[in-house]
Amino acid sequence: MADSVDTGRPAPRTSTHSLVVEAIENRILSGELGVGDMLPPERQLAEQLGVSRAAAREAIRVLESHGVLESHVGSGARAGTFITSMPTAALSRFLKLHVSLNNFDLDEVVQTRLILEVESAAMAARRQDPEILQRMGEELAAMDDTDLDREDFGDADTRFHVALARGGGNRLFADMTQAIRESLRAPLLDGYRAHEDWSGLRETLQHQHRELLAAVAAGDAERASQLAAEHIHTSYQVLPADSGGSRRQGNRTAAGGV
Repeated sequence: MADSVDTGRPAPRTSTHSLVVEAIENRILSGELGVGDMLPPERQLAEQLGVSRAAAREAIRVLESHGVLESHVGSGARAGTFITSMPTAALSRFLKLHVSLNNFDLDEVVQTRLILEVESAAMAARRQDPEILQRMGEELAAMDDTDLDREDFGDADTRFHVALARGGGNRLFADMTQAIRESLRAPLLDGYRAHEDWSGLRETLQHQHRELLAAVAAGDAERASQLAAEHIHTSYQVLPADSGGSRRQGNRTAAGGV
């Protein structure tokens, strides 16, 4: 047998707070901890895991940023650190940072949006949830205001599409759609601001919104899917050529026709 090779490099060290994060995650995965359960106080948690209070505190901060824990100061039943469920905010932070760092190519983000939203549109048409249809209609009406600036238009547009995703009845689709939309907020806004014919673009987008809402309300899943794909294609065309991952490639790909 060949002798083992000594690279001369020290083995990677795992930070103490990472071990605490892993211990808490394992308790969640095993079912020992669930949403609404309270963690032991910081001092007790540190003693249980044989770490410093600083390591336990840092682990709690990390898991709060992941949307897994929520801490409340003070006294009473709500004081302490609880297991929570806030995946949308955590996904949004994750995507926005990694899109900005070019760890996810912008084309890949848009392709993922296409897959999610085309299917969500079909599912929403099959369900025809009256509350969702009303919410989409309200955002559509808000975007009809010609005095609405580009930023507010983009935010109403996001709410329209998140409502559509929630109308499909799949919470993971909805949370991922919201995270993707928020990760694209800055490049889309840059595109809106740079567009020479904003009023014409807004009219085109609104026409597509109205058709999409009508197809969902009519229960036409095939038509809703087709319109969702066409709308995403239109939206994608306004993105600046140097947005996100396109800086890394030098030019954008067709993104599967999107």
